[in-house]
Amino acid sequence: MFFIDTLDIAGLGNRSYLAGGERAALVVDPPRDIDQVIAAAARRGVRIAYVAETHVHNDYVTGGLELARVTGAAYLVPAGARVAYERVAVRDGDRVAVDPTAGLAVRALATPGHTPHHTAYVLEENGTAVAVFTGGSLLTGTVGRPDLVEPRLTERLAREQYASAHRLAGELPDGTAVLPTHGFGSFCSSGRADGEASTIGQEKVSNEVLLQDVDTFVAGLLAGLDDVPAYYAHMGPANAAGPAPVDLTPPAVADARETAARLAAGEWVIDLRNRVAFAEGHVAGSLNFEAEGQLATYLAWLIPWGRPVTLLAASPEQLAAAQRELVRVGIDRPAAAATGEPEGWTTDGLVSFPRATFADLAARPDVHADSGRPAPRTVVLDVRRDSERAAACVDGSVHIPLHTLPHRLHEVPEGQVWVHCAGGMRAAIAASLLHAAGREVVAIDDGFDAAVRAGLVVVRTHPRDDDAAEQAAPAARAQG
Repeated sequence: MFFIDTLDIAGLGNRSYLAGGERAALVVDPPRDIDQVIAAAARRGVRIAYVAETHVHNDYVTGGLELARVTGAAYLVPAGARVAYERVAVRDGDRVAVDPTAGLAVRALATPGHTPHHTAYVLEENGTAVAVFTGGSLLTGTVGRPDLVEPRLTERLAREQYASAHRLAGELPDGTAVLPTHGFGSFCSSGRADGEASTIGQEKVSNEVLLQDVDTFVAGLLAGLDDVPAYYAHMGPANAAGPAPVDLTPPAVADARETAARLAAGEWVIDLRNRVAFAEGHVAGSLNFEAEGQLATYLAWLIPWGRPVTLLAASPEQLAAAQRELVRVGIDRPAAAATGEPEGWTTDGLVSFPRATFADLAARPDVHADSGRPAPRTVVLDVRRDSERAAACVDGSVHIPLHTLPHRLHEVPEGQVWVHCAGGMRAAIAASLLHAAGREVVAIDDGFDAAVRAGLVVVRTHPRDDDAAEQAAPAARAQG
């Protein structure tokens, strides 16, 4: 008998796996905060015998090296990956016994495409494949993106990704469970992936990579590639060098005077509370990245890399959870932190800005009822990504994607800025950036489908979806 436990890293849209028998287990693509992996193994009463990486990750800092060191496990890393530490170099066809008493083994299967050295691991019970840990190769409903290594390699890797997916489908039984690392909201996915369980047989009838010819697939894959988070540039080198152990102890406490000094020095002070509470009252100059949102992704994407961070949290528990999220993307130690009521974080009193809906925007007296086009006094700022705006947009809106906004604040026209995204989270981040810069701002905390109902939207041609904006809005809303 064997087991497979899924460790869901929801904030980054990734999954890690613990798989084994009664005595020993394998961990695949572990997160940097390895305590949760060790706890999962303890609950099963098994020894971690092997830690395996499918590739050198571009989207998060791995805990594999430290987990192997702490547990004494063998550290399996694809042989083609250039790393600065000792590991077991894995090549295509290599097989290791995970739990011999249970007849469990894993076989390495070269699956280049997401990276040149990418390797999948087939879990076998008594010689029969029962699951495959596909990392960033074959995902549920899509594949991992091929453009994270080197622009000149992208098309070649896209073709290798196609070949790797077909190799998996051709060599493994239809009942083999498909267990990817990416694809649950991760920007390492090339498309929208289904979070449900899947098998090789299910992918054969639903995944475009297995239903199209190579040229059609590659053309569509390359045309659909989206923005790459800026912090990805730091993840691969960190993983190749060997990440340091993490320190999740509480940071130094910041009083109101220190918080003000850090703001004055140009450091980032991050308010982790929900966007409703932040809008109602916050420290002037602080920025709102909700702890319950995609905190690590968007903070790491926007912040100048290496800039000190002070965290303001509603509770010690919220602070601890945020620290855990941030170490996964290399933001290791907050410079300082404060918890409790926001009134205690400043001596100058709190500031606020209003929230609104798309219906409120449509009711503005300076919005023309015939076209929905805002007059100059009301500036509508769309902070969604290019791919989202390609389907539909608010007529007359200004478009500056959130990840570019910190460097483009000067491009926002004069007037009261009504900022929106697809669901409210990113609009709250953008509103806090604008408010900290001294702009009059209104955060539209609403789903984009409400803009359609309010008559504010112009439907545009989109290569993936020629339906009306009603079709595009709900999918985009999942990104906040």
